[in-house]
Amino acid sequence: MLAHALYKADKQYRYSADMSSSPLTPGTIVLLVAAPLLWAGNAVVGRMVHDLVPPVLLNFLRWALAFVLLLPWAYAVLRANSPLWPHARRYALLGLLGIGMYNALQYLALQTSSPMNVTLVGSSIPVWMLLVGAVCFGAKVSAKQLLGALMSMCGVAVVLSRGEWSQLLALRLVAGDIFMLMAALAWAFYSWLLARTHEPQSIRNDWAAFLMAQMVFGLFWSGAFAGIEWVAHPAPINWGWPLGLALVFIAVGPAILAYRCWGLGVQRAGPAVAGFFSNLIPLFAALLSAAFLHEMPQAYHAVAFALIVGGIVVSSRR
Repeated sequence: MLAHALYKADKQYRYSADMSSSPLTPGTIVLLVAAPLLWAGNAVVGRMVHDLVPPVLLNFLRWALAFVLLLPWAYAVLRANSPLWPHARRYALLGLLGIGMYNALQYLALQTSSPMNVTLVGSSIPVWMLLVGAVCFGAKVSAKQLLGALMSMCGVAVVLSRGEWSQLLALRLVAGDIFMLMAALAWAFYSWLLARTHEPQSIRNDWAAFLMAQMVFGLFWSGAFAGIEWVAHPAPINWGWPLGLALVFIAVGPAILAYRCWGLGVQRAGPAVAGFFSNLIPLFAALLSAAFLHEMPQAYHAVAFALIVGGIVVSSRR
């Protein structure tokens, strides 16, 4: 979901209101479907290997491998005269929120929660962005946005309660749901920082350079968090081909390919149209979970999906 907030916050794409009615070509549809599919796969794979590697260490290994793979396309951003270094504090904060916190908290959530629940709670991020913007950045909120936020929050409540309101009232929540709520809040602040501050155009206009600029500092944060995890709760790493294949997938697919596919899709279709494709993530997570984890979706998942997506649609209508 890294690119979703990035391109919606990016002011360089000044699409007009009629962009939402732009026709979608088959190639653009493929791009905008591939990214949510890969992000849903990230949640499912994270759940599959939760017994093989500690979650925070998994996040560090993922981005370390992605850093090496992206280096041939973005090595220039690491040079001494790169415009990255005068803006080091900004990228350090973005790396903390986007790479260091959001992804680590997501993998932590997958230790005790299902990919369907994690992606459903994660799909409420636009609502958290609305709330964070109003409370912390003075953004105005319309009546439609409030109604949409209420609908989406009801959807999140359905997920947290597993469809049983007595469980929600008793506060018997799964730890993974709380971690994912924390991740959503971190991502909301990350998104607003993207919208309110600017970086050199030479980095902003190059998707690989922009991602690399955050990876440089994100690796530091994720490595530090992995070290704390190792000291606090040392756990063995079960090296083997299952973990190796999982690392390759989450580094190449969700971290790099999905980012590039989403960026191209947003450029072609516009953020208004592309935003609705991000709602496919919980649906893909449900299908993949049923296929690989034998975790069948429940009725409350459908209710939560309808409420969250409906709330986003209502709040985003002009």
